Amino acid sequence: MSGRFSVVALIVAVIAFFAYNSVYVVNEREQAIVLRFGEIVDVNNQPGLYFKMPFPFVEADNIQIIEDRKLRFDLDDIRVQVSGGKFYEVDAFVVYRIADARRFREAVSGDLVSAEQRLRTRLDSALRRVYGLRGFEAALSEERGSMMREVRDQLRPDAVSLGIEVEDVRIRRTDLTQEVSDQTYERMKAERLAEAELIRARGRERAQTLRARADRQVVEIRAEAQRESEILRGQGDAERNRVFAEAFGRDQEFFEFYRTMAAYRQALEQSGTTMVLSPDSDFFRYFRDPAGTAPPPR
Repeated sequence: MSGRFSVVALIVAVIAFFAYNSVYVVNEREQAIVLRFGEIVDVNNQPGLYFKMPFPFVEADNIQIIEDRKLRFDLDDIRVQVSGGKFYEVDAFVVYRIADARRFREAVSGDLVSAEQRLRTRLDSALRRVYGLRGFEAALSEERGSMMREVRDQLRPDAVSLGIEVEDVRIRRTDLTQEVSDQTYERMKAERLAEAELIRARGRERAQTLRARADRQVVEIRAEAQRESEILRGQGDAERNRVFAEAFGRDQEFFEFYRTMAAYRQALEQSGTTMVLSPDSDFFRYFRDPAGTAPPPR
């Protein structure tokens, strides 16, 4: 009885072994390449349960699992030269997927590391070509988008030969090298200093123009004021002379008396002036006679 049970158990084990080695599972993020004696006989890129020949150790059917999702690899610190001779340090990355598993197996034996190594070399070359056709400011301007598309389009034919579809290429960082950064800083500093000096020169020129205009206006205002003052002074003198003439015509004796009193006041006020005159002078005739008619003493 025990011998029969052993035979049954052996048969079940053999069947289970054959069953285990005759099926494989592909999930939604994978695709499977079926290799029979080293040759590709089938590619399954739909998720599910599949059957194959057992005994992979005798190269009957081997299954190679390939990624069936978007993948990414980065390329860092690439030194590229622009058309003007200056250098940038560039970081970029590529988003891709394995679109043709059969070709991918034939090109790189299904090795993802080898495929990415080839893409890195081609991406490096494409970046250098695209940057080499551009000027210094292009990578920092709105032209950057078209540069990324151009790199992607140059990379796609080489990727197709590997069974890979390049979906996008992005330039993650574009920085000046230290040497170029220092040169750019010095150039920008010189430009700003020159611009500041130009602004100061224009300010000095403007100030000089305003100052000259103000000085001219001062001279014109003073001349106009002097002219008007001379006119008013002349008019005042004329009016004074007219009043004096009219007063003289009305009462000659009073006019003479008024003029003499005005002369006394002007001559005798505290001006610090010393006058030496004879008492018999005509200047003092009103001191001798209020009427001013008395003759001087003999």
